[in-house]
Amino acid sequence: MDVDDMILVSVDDHVIEPAHMFEGRVPKKYEDAAPRFVRRDDGTMAWRYEGQEILNTALNAVAGRPPSEFGMEPTCIEEIRAGCYDIHGRVKDMNANGVLGSMCFPSFPRFCGQLFADTADTDQAAAMVRAYNDWHIEEWAGTYPGRIIPLALPMMWDPVATAAEVRRVAKQGCHAVTFSSSPYDLGLPTFYSDHWDPFWAACAEEGTVVCMHLGSNSRPPTTSPDAPIELVYTLSPISLMATAGDLLWSPIFRKFPALRVALSEGGIGWLPYFLERVDYIYRHTKHWSGMDLGDRLPSQIFSEHVILCFIDDAVGIENRHHLNIDNITWECDYPHSDTTWPVAPETLMMSLTGVPDVEINKVTHLNAMRHFSYDPFAHIPRERATVSALREQAAGWDISIKSVKHLRPETASTARAF
Repeated sequence: MDVDDMILVSVDDHVIEPAHMFEGRVPKKYEDAAPRFVRRDDGTMAWRYEGQEILNTALNAVAGRPPSEFGMEPTCIEEIRAGCYDIHGRVKDMNANGVLGSMCFPSFPRFCGQLFADTADTDQAAAMVRAYNDWHIEEWAGTYPGRIIPLALPMMWDPVATAAEVRRVAKQGCHAVTFSSSPYDLGLPTFYSDHWDPFWAACAEEGTVVCMHLGSNSRPPTTSPDAPIELVYTLSPISLMATAGDLLWSPIFRKFPALRVALSEGGIGWLPYFLERVDYIYRHTKHWSGMDLGDRLPSQIFSEHVILCFIDDAVGIENRHHLNIDNITWECDYPHSDTTWPVAPETLMMSLTGVPDVEINKVTHLNAMRHFSYDPFAHIPRERATVSALREQAAGWDISIKSVKHLRPETASTARAF
C-alpha cells in the first residue's frame, strides 16, 4: 500500500474546548454556575468553575509549535492553532494530515469529567455533563458529518445516571464514553465491586465502548517526587497494564460478555508479554485461588473485549500476530506533544513496512469504524477519504512549524470572559 492510499481514523485526539460551548445548553437555573472561559491578569487563559481555575498548559496544544516551546506553562488563545478549539480549523488540520476521522477526548473537565464529579450539587453537575455532551455531539461532531467520532462524558458520581446518559447519547449516534482507568484512585468503588454494573450493562446493550485513557485516574505514574518528566512519560502507556489486569481479573467481562473497553493511548508493544504472563499465572493459581474463567484462558477473554490503541509502535506492529488484529487501532494524539501531526501518514507507514494491505486497512480505519459504530463513507465517498484526497482539500493551508512565544500578551488589566 502506498502512503497516499491509506485511510486514517484516529481514535485518540483532544479538543481544547471553545469559550461558547455552554451557551444555550445549560438550564436557566444553572446559567450563572456554568464554567466560564477567562483571560487572567497575566494574559493566559483558563476556565473558572466552582472556585477552581483550570489552566490550559502548553503540552496540551503544541501542534505547529517547535519542540523548544513545549512545556507546562499556561497558554493564551493566541499561542495555539485554531484547530485546537475551532471545528473548522480542526477539519482543515485533519485534511492537511490526511486523517479522515477523529475521536476527541476532553481537556478542561479532565479525561472522565472529574471536574464535574467534584461538584457538591449533583443536579448541577449532571446539567454540566449533559451540556458538554450535547455540545460535543451537535457542534464538534455534527458540523462536519463523518469526520468526528462522538465521545461522551460520564457522571462518575452515579452509575445509574451515567447509564441513563449512555442511553441518551446513543440515540444521538454516540457510542463511546470516557471512564477512569482506576475509579479506586478517584476515591470511588473498584472494578471488582458491583457498583458500576448499571453502567457496564448500558454500554453493553447500546454497543458503547468504554474508553479508558492513560491519566484518567488523575495520578501521574512516577517512582519518586524528584523524578524527571521523562520518567512520567516512560511509564504513562505501561501504566495501563494495571488497568488491563484489573479488567481481566475482575468479573466485568464474565458478567457483561458484550462489553468492550479501549485502552486509549496505551500502546501495544507491551501486550504480548502481558498476555503470556496472565496465562502463565492462571495456569498456576486457578487450582487454589478460586479464580474460574471456565474453559477459556485470560488472553482469550482479553482479546475478545479490549480494544488496543497506539500512536507509533513499531515493536507492537512487528508482534501483532500475538494480538487480535481486529482490535488494534491507531491514534494521532493531536494537538498534544506526542502527536505525529502533520506527518502522521508517513510516520505510521514506517512501522507498516511488510504488513499486508488487509491488515493495514484494519488498523488504520476498519477496526475503528466497527467498534465505534462509525461510518464516514455514509457522508464521504471512499475515494475522497484517502490521505492524498484529503490533503488536496487542504492545499494552501499553513502547517509550518512556527514560534509563538512572542504572541503571549504580557498582561491583562482584569480577568474577563474571552
